[in-house]
Amino acid sequence: MPEPFETQLDMTEALAPAAGGGGPMAASGTDALRGGGPPRTRRRMPWRREIRTGGLPGGRGLWSDAWHDLRRNPVFIVSALVILFLVTIAIWPQAIADGNPYQGNLAKAQEGPAPGHPFGYDLQGRDVYTRTVYGARASITVGICATAGAALLGSLLGGLAGFFGGWWDALLSRLADVFFGIPILLGGLVFLSVVTSGSVWPVVGFIVLLGWPQISRIARGSVVTVKQHDYVQAARALGAGSGRTLLRHIAPNAVAPVIVVATIALGTYIALEATLSFLGVGLKPPTVSWGIDISSASAQIRNAPHMLLWPAGALSVTVLAFIMLGDAVRDALDPRLR
Repeated sequence: MPEPFETQLDMTEALAPAAGGGGPMAASGTDALRGGGPPRTRRRMPWRREIRTGGLPGGRGLWSDAWHDLRRNPVFIVSALVILFLVTIAIWPQAIADGNPYQGNLAKAQEGPAPGHPFGYDLQGRDVYTRTVYGARASITVGICATAGAALLGSLLGGLAGFFGGWWDALLSRLADVFFGIPILLGGLVFLSVVTSGSVWPVVGFIVLLGWPQISRIARGSVVTVKQHDYVQAARALGAGSGRTLLRHIAPNAVAPVIVVATIALGTYIALEATLSFLGVGLKPPTVSWGIDISSASAQIRNAPHMLLWPAGALSVTVLAFIMLGDAVRDALDPRLR
């Protein structure tokens, strides 16, 4: 049976005389196979490209491709600008509010907007505008710190469980199920009711304690999926150890779902902090918080609705901005949505 044309062509190239030999001597088939034949173009292995680009065609990596989409997404641009503004005033509230959020004048209690005080006054005659601006610091701090802590802890435990499997996976999965069974609002009422400190750190610690199982489950599933890919198997075949395989090849390609969930959860954690502060177990005075101001203004909503509307509006805009940012990041990092 005649050989295929491609096979004949390969054998002809292998048995051809070396270029520039100048004589009738031709390399034998054995010499050609040993390297005595003409140099052949080195073909790049496809799995090498997958390792560098995360499996995306066209040579463009996952992150560069996601950034290319995000720059053209108006939802991402608007939400990012709002979040940048909120972070700026959380770090430097004096930039747009030069008043004192703790100083009040009882003679002006519950008064409406006035020149220099566009949001009016609260029950103690304090400027609502100044307190709304300063309240961003506590909410943004709780949201960012709680999200970072839950993401780091959940990614570490979930990634190790998905990579090693076995009893380690079973132990962490059952531990996460225990924390999943605790209602987060009820747990906050029980846990924070015995805490006397009114700072942000007990609230951050509580959210991390009950928030890591969700991210852990996402990280575990992502690692289990990525470690089955061909470029991971190729790296193992080349002798890469567990640590190198996990850090160099699995983690960069499994972190995208974690980032999406964490970005959306950040807005949820800010709303959770405001809810706990509203119920009196979260942040406590003299800390300036949107939840505290909403709680104190709720009883006077008929007489002075401006006391409630402005901090509640700032809270809604902040939560919406982070959720919109998470949706935009999800659309950019998930190839199935393109």
